Amino acid sequence: MVTLGNFIFRYRNVLFPMFYLLLLMPSSSIFGSYTVTVSIGFIVALTGQSFRILTIGLKYIIRGGNKRHLYAKELVTTGIFSHCRNPLYLGNIIIITGLGIIANSLFFVVIVLPVFIFAYSAIVRAEEVYLFDKFDEAYRDYTRNVNRWVPNLHCLSETFSSTSFHWKRVLIKEYNSTYIWLTGSVLIVMKNLYFMADNRKFYDLYPIFCSLLTVMTVLYFIVRYLKKSNRLRDT
Repeated sequence: MVTLGNFIFRYRNVLFPMFYLLLLMPSSSIFGSYTVTVSIGFIVALTGQSFRILTIGLKYIIRGGNKRHLYAKELVTTGIFSHCRNPLYLGNIIIITGLGIIANSLFFVVIVLPVFIFAYSAIVRAEEVYLFDKFDEAYRDYTRNVNRWVPNLHCLSETFSSTSFHWKRVLIKEYNSTYIWLTGSVLIVMKNLYFMADNRKFYDLYPIFCSLLTVMTVLYFIVRYLKKSNRLRDT
């Protein structure tokens, strides 16, 4: 499991996009009403994104590794990390669950999603071995008090009141991935509506879809410009 986790972590930028491509595969539907499906899917996905925003806004942790290998400069145990050991990964899992629902893909939710969760579980096991080796008893104490996946909401209000929230950091760290999944979700909805037997909704909503995509793209490039020009910095 640990060896597999290290492998997946090293090649995650190649492997994980494949999961998103599987959202486009033809599949049996989850719900009969696509309006209900999209509504539930977006609520789930936005819940995952909100969890990531709260995590990064309160205390950011670098999960990119060093030269594609696991790396941690310090042991972060504050912010949302004091309630859940892997809140960013949990947010990713919730987001892709929402996308699977938006795609109305029974195949994705039943077959692909468990594999996605297993992949993250393998990464987490590899990270835990690395952190045990590096931080020893400090990490052991942390694992005794904080759940691996299920957030403990006890004293959550104290966490918010004792830690300042950094919106600039959220924008800098999340603008790219948020734009990708939001844009992808709109395109998935458009695809599904277009290929329905009665696709009148696609043509009725087409101007709205185009407007949404345009606004999101403009906002994306504004934030990107502000970041690249150092007008937007995490200070």
